[in-house]
Parts: sequence; structure tokens; C-alpha cells
Amino acid sequence: MKATGIVRRIDDLGRVVIPKEIRRTMRIREGDPLEIYTDRNGEVIFKKYSPMGDLNTFVSQLCDSVSKTIGTSCVICDRDSVIAVSGTAKKDVYERSISAELERAMEQRQIIRPTDTPICLTDDDRYRVSIAAPVIAGGDVSGCVALLRDEQHPTVGEVESKLLQTAATFLSQQMTM
Repeated sequence: MKATGIVRRIDDLGRVVIPKEIRRTMRIREGDPLEIYTDRNGEVIFKKYSPMGDLNTFVSQLCDSVSKTIGTSCVICDRDSVIAVSGTAKKDVYERSISAELERAMEQRQIIRPTDTPICLTDDDRYRVSIAAPVIAGGDVSGCVALLRDEQHPTVGEVESKLLQTAATFLSQQMTM
């Protein structure tokens, strides 16, 4: 494990402050859930918790189904990274961090239809989102279901939009069960 050189003390209520630099680097925001556990060496480990990550197999199957139905690449993201991919982009984007612009777009809590300025899926500009539906569970944005821009299918219609909304709503319901 890499040492950061930052030391924090636990207060009388058992709290410790995670330094701003680490929160920024790890994209930890106020209210984000953290999983806390120990390893065999006695180290305490804080890990960002992704409720969508608990649905891993299910999320992959949903992503595959949407991709096969529409005939273009589909991705499902949590608030930080791509957790499922189906189609040609799989090896390039799986488990990569999402772009800050996609993260901001998800926070708008509505269907994302980039028109003038395309939204990149990740920071490398290689894949662009053609449409995305946010997954909102328990009142919080947990991620999104998105289609990637495809030269063979340049336009996205109402059917694709409704399918993504349905997939996002279904995921939301699975997370609150």
C-alpha cells in the first residue's frame, strides 16, 4: 500500500477526517457510503461502496440484453466508473473512471441527450455517449445506463430512449429491494 504521509487522529466520537486531497483523488463526496473492513495484517481499509456493484451479474445481463435489442454498445456506470459493458467497447472501457462531464450530466436527473457538445464516456475522448438514463435509487443518483455513439446508428429515437428509461428504472427498483 502506498503511504501518503498524511496523519489524522481519531476524535472522542471515533471520527477521522479523510483529507481533501484523498477525497478529491478518490471522488469521495459528502454523503457517499464507504465500506470499512480489516485485512489479515490488521489494516483498516476504507473502500467506496457502490450499491450497483452488488448487482454485478444482473447488471451485466441487463447491459447485454439492451445491447442485443438495440444493436449498439451499451454501458452501465455507477457514479464513478463503468461497471458493465456490452458491445465493441468492452475491453476499452470496463472498470474505467467516467468523465467529469458525464458525472455532472447524471446529476441533472434526466435523460441525457448530448446534441451540440458530445459527452465523453471516459476521460480519453475515444467513446461518446449518444443517450443516457440516470439510475435514481432512494432519491440519490446511483449511476446511469447509456448507449455509445455508433456510426451505423447515428440517431437515437424514442424507442431507444424508453428502453433506457425502463432499464434505469428497473435497476433502481432492484437496488431498493
